[in-house]
Amino acid sequence: MRYFPSGPIYEYRWKLLELALAHVKADAGEFRLEPYAEEVTQNRGMLLLQSGAIDVIALGTNDERESRMRPIKIDILRGIVGFRLFVIRAADQGRIAQMDERSLRKQLTFGLNSQWADLPIMRANGFSVITSSTYENLFEMLSAARFDAFPRGLNEARRELDERKQIYPKLAIEQSKALYFPYPIYFWVHKDNVALAKTIERGLQLSLADGSFRKLFESYHAIEIATIRKEKRQVILLDNPVLPAGTAKPETSWWWPDAASRR
Repeated sequence: MRYFPSGPIYEYRWKLLELALAHVKADAGEFRLEPYAEEVTQNRGMLLLQSGAIDVIALGTNDERESRMRPIKIDILRGIVGFRLFVIRAADQGRIAQMDERSLRKQLTFGLNSQWADLPIMRANGFSVITSSTYENLFEMLSAARFDAFPRGLNEARRELDERKQIYPKLAIEQSKALYFPYPIYFWVHKDNVALAKTIERGLQLSLADGSFRKLFESYHAIEIATIRKEKRQVILLDNPVLPAGTAKPETSWWWPDAASRR
């Protein structure tokens, strides 16, 4: 069963799929998960899913994706990707700490991948964004002061910086601010593959019911959960205009117990 995307920051997603399929082994049969061998963009990955070269994708949702692929509508990351920290140049800590919400929109330029579903969310909420077609190039652009901040999911930012600290020693996590917008991440299969979608959905439901889904989530995000509970950040709540109608808001209580009081 070939999947996309792959790499260290996506490992949890595929461990969860493995867990879900293990719960329905009688239906799923024997399987082996393996990453798609080539490095491709998200748009290319979706085309490969439609052609049958990839079997399962794990990405955020929008109307276009739901028209082209079949989502299993269980948020596998419990909204944590929508809680965005800023990767910045460490020298800008003081400057950004003094900004209010209006200043962030007027004075900062953010960098994002041109194919990511959060790009229109940031722009719709009044943020200035420049883009790159490649993920890795965004770190180089930030380091070279092409933009001011790279918003990354709570579960992504520190891990990504740790992996690149030798290459970009002057980058850091901004300490005072965060953004949050509802941004569920789903498993997706070919539009016509109803059987696989139902199998994955049943496996996820069973792993939710017996607590193994939550246990896996907490084991992969223990540092982030501990951090958010002790940090005092200004969290700026954003609208997500690209959510398809009727999309359930992410359930964040596993990692952000006081979220309800902020909305």
